[in-house]
Amino acid sequence: MLTEKHTHIRWISAAASAAALALLAACGGGGGSGNGSNTTAGSTPASGATPASAPTPASQTSPTNTSPTLAAATAVVDGTTIGTPQWSDGSTSSGGTGQAVNGLNCAVAGAKYSYAHLSIYQGGKQLALPANIGTVAPTMARQTGCVYPVHTVDASGKVRMDVTSGGSYTLGQFFAVWGQPLSTTNVAGLTGNVTAWVNTGGALQQYSGDLASLSLTQHGEVTLVIGTPPAQIATYAWTDPPPFTSTVSTLSFGGLLGTLYFQDGSTGIGSTGAPVDGVVCAPGMAETFHVHSHVAIFKDGQWLAFPKNVGITSGCNYELHTHDNTGIIHIETPNVKPFTLGQVFDIWGVPLSSTNVAGVTGNVVVYINDNGDVRRYTGDPRAIPLTSLRDITFQIGSSLTTLPTYSWYEPQ
Repeated sequence: MLTEKHTHIRWISAAASAAALALLAACGGGGGSGNGSNTTAGSTPASGATPASAPTPASQTSPTNTSPTLAAATAVVDGTTIGTPQWSDGSTSSGGTGQAVNGLNCAVAGAKYSYAHLSIYQGGKQLALPANIGTVAPTMARQTGCVYPVHTVDASGKVRMDVTSGGSYTLGQFFAVWGQPLSTTNVAGLTGNVTAWVNTGGALQQYSGDLASLSLTQHGEVTLVIGTPPAQIATYAWTDPPPFTSTVSTLSFGGLLGTLYFQDGSTGIGSTGAPVDGVVCAPGMAETFHVHSHVAIFKDGQWLAFPKNVGITSGCNYELHTHDNTGIIHIETPNVKPFTLGQVFDIWGVPLSSTNVAGVTGNVVVYINDNGDVRRYTGDPRAIPLTSLRDITFQIGSSLTTLPTYSWYEPQ
């Protein structure tokens, strides 16, 4: 009987000890992994006979600091694509298609522009901002087309801002023109936790306010991150186009700009009256759609006059042609049609590439100016669209210190 009693007592004592150990383990103390150390977050590993410490309160447990730092500036030529393509070019159907958007009107480009830069990251990967956001193609009713005061022209990430009248803009206005959502959980259709970072003058700061209200400052950089931020956020040192000259060149019908260099008219392998690259030649063609672009060619600083009568034969005029040596390209056709600079050079019958402009060879740099919205173009020069009042400048050889600017003889 006594033996049974002692056995019963030992059983109760053992059970109590097991319960105490189980309670201790549940509270984070005691043993853990098979090697005798405890790897539970927030607890102190057991060491010899040292009693297990109390668990760290949850309020004191914080994740590793993942705030990114600002990387060293990357030298970038204006017009360079930055990031991986993700979205289609242009605004969406719910964005700016010509109507007023968020207080912004679509109109002919202003006379003075600056830019902010926008980077978007998802999963540590930088995504390219699409070209032509806020750019509306010409129609018969609006033959010049139009642009919003905030828009893109390439995939460099630059958001171009019309500062002719000192206007200021927000990130929300740009996304409204783009026609894409912007919130703390959604950036242009990409969902997740969104953080924003702003670099102004070399100081990187996290932005915690309303994203739509974030101001786009001139030459400032905005970075939107979906998910985990990258270890470093890029910043850029841009090689921007030269400034405009203070001397305005007048584009007068029948005039001359530059030094006569090329033979007038098309070459023998150019236009002969047959269609060229889909460009039609016809006598008495209706000119219901009638706009002008301009081309200037500089070789080592010397302005080479564009030839007259390119695209004009004894029996017809091509839809693309010149009348004089000013460099004005006349676009005259019965209907709205897209044309490119390559078509003009094919009608002329001369080469056009990144190393050869009408037989003038060397390092070729191309600048595009839309009434003051100027940038370097890094793509195939043959693919440059011809639009109303667009100035295309070729720099071959030595660099230009200034870019020409013009007084057009047609209303702007």
